[in-house]
Amino acid sequence: MRSLWEAMATAFDLIWSFDPALIEIVGLSLYISFTALLLSAVIGLPLGALLATKTFPGRQLLIALVNALFGLPAVVVGLLVYLMLSRTGPLGALGLLYTPSAMIIAQAILITPLVTALARQTLLSFWEEYDEQLRSLGLTPVTAIPTLLWEARFALSVVLLAAFGRAIAEVGTVMIVGGNIEHVTRVMTTSIALETSKGNLNLAVALGIVLLLISLSVNLLSQTASSISVRNQGSTA
Repeated sequence: MRSLWEAMATAFDLIWSFDPALIEIVGLSLYISFTALLLSAVIGLPLGALLATKTFPGRQLLIALVNALFGLPAVVVGLLVYLMLSRTGPLGALGLLYTPSAMIIAQAILITPLVTALARQTLLSFWEEYDEQLRSLGLTPVTAIPTLLWEARFALSVVLLAAFGRAIAEVGTVMIVGGNIEHVTRVMTTSIALETSKGNLNLAVALGIVLLLISLSVNLLSQTASSISVRNQGSTA
């Protein structure tokens, strides 16, 4: 018990003093997860909007596929990306394996189905509400997508925050494609696992506290965005 309190005290000292090793790991984690979130948003939000508004052959199959990929195990994503980027893989010539770029790709693949599926569900209710109004303005389901995305921006921010929370907490995927290399690909989750196995609880606890604070911040922002979305929908009803 005493060693636990000592580790906690040292961990807070590391955070308070902005320990360089701690800042480097946290900074890389945020960079990788935010970049992956940006890529998934660019792909997932328009695709989710298209699935919510447009009827076309194969739509139900595509929805089923997105929903299935929603629950794809993270380690499977890591394995697939590893095989693609390995020296004998189709993209091996790019030399991306065991780099932050590989970790970004893996996280983006992991969370894009989540963004797409949740965006489709969110935008479907907005489309049902604004369908007639948008059509009266001469907009088709496809040309109405930018307007729909803007009107649902607060609700969609909840979707993006949920995706970010999953990305930054991921360990298996980034461990496989990143390799947990010091000063190169070492992020919070992989560092916590490594430092705990080494018995270096000070840094592990400090990183755990930072990760917990980020998770709490994401949840608070998500609740705030959800409340704003509900108020906006109520005011336009």
